[in-house]
Amino acid sequence: MMVVLPIFQREAGPLKGPVLRRCFGSTSRRQTTYGFVGLGRMGYPMAKNLRSKLSSSDRLIIYDTNQDATTRFSNEMQGTVVADGVRDLAENSETIITVLPEPSHVQNVFQSMLKPPSLLKEGINKERLFIDCSTIDPRSSHDVANAVHSTEQGRFVDAPMSGGVVGAEAGKLTFMLGAHKDLVGRVNEILMLMGKRVVYLGPQTCGLKGKLANNYLLALNNIATAEAMQMGVKWGLDPTVLADMINASTGRCWPSEVNNPVPGVSISAPASNGYVGGFGVKLMNKDLRLATQAAKEAGIETRLGPHARKVYDEIEAIEDLENKDFSVVYKYFDSQ
Repeated sequence: MMVVLPIFQREAGPLKGPVLRRCFGSTSRRQTTYGFVGLGRMGYPMAKNLRSKLSSSDRLIIYDTNQDATTRFSNEMQGTVVADGVRDLAENSETIITVLPEPSHVQNVFQSMLKPPSLLKEGINKERLFIDCSTIDPRSSHDVANAVHSTEQGRFVDAPMSGGVVGAEAGKLTFMLGAHKDLVGRVNEILMLMGKRVVYLGPQTCGLKGKLANNYLLALNNIATAEAMQMGVKWGLDPTVLADMINASTGRCWPSEVNNPVPGVSISAPASNGYVGGFGVKLMNKDLRLATQAAKEAGIETRLGPHARKVYDEIEAIEDLENKDFSVVYKYFDSQ
């Protein structure tokens, strides 16, 4: 049984400005209608790409507890409807995409959407397709999928993504898909409106398992890169020359090549912009926690994970660093 938490219980109140409010008539029922829940740093640009690539006759319904976000979005993107709540959105959408921060958020939102189990009677008389792009633990995702399927109100797939805010804004995300095979083609078409690649990894929860394995490795690579760059700099090596050598050698990895943690080495990296933007320390630590938790539940011993968690925990406890890009590990090490 899923636990209802109070995080998403606040309904959106009256909004100011030229916001297109709900107006669901018979005409909208003949259109393809998408619902999008979660307009955070990733969800907002994803929803913008989705809306911009949909047909003008299609409708996008949005919901977020942050009224400023829904107001700004509806002002920027025509053909957008702001729902009164997630149940309202679910009743009037055929395909529903969720991008939420934590397992508790996903659980709460889906409880609100699925209860009572009468979406096909009270809304569009069509089985819903739920695409959850949140990065949560596989067990919670499995529980939500069971709730969707057992009530026979729709189909559920997990499709977490990689690429960060920059990839979301550019429409170049990579999605890791966990779904029944008969849904792959349909889901692929939708996800490609927001990204550049979809990797099908197997049945439901497999997308999340792939994403967590990837981010587990990324978390470790980031620390190792920071340590290696620190070694070179303190030995008197030019960091740019060192990075070029590493990226032409066997030490090459995403943190060394694209997201190098030393300021000035990669002009486009957050490190060269005060570690602003990119993938936050909190998010990386969350994914590392979820990965080690899921590994433990599967009887897998993670030997390096606990050491990495200690590093990210220490950084997250520092107010000036907790909201920076996770490559700020280098700055933290340099200050020790």
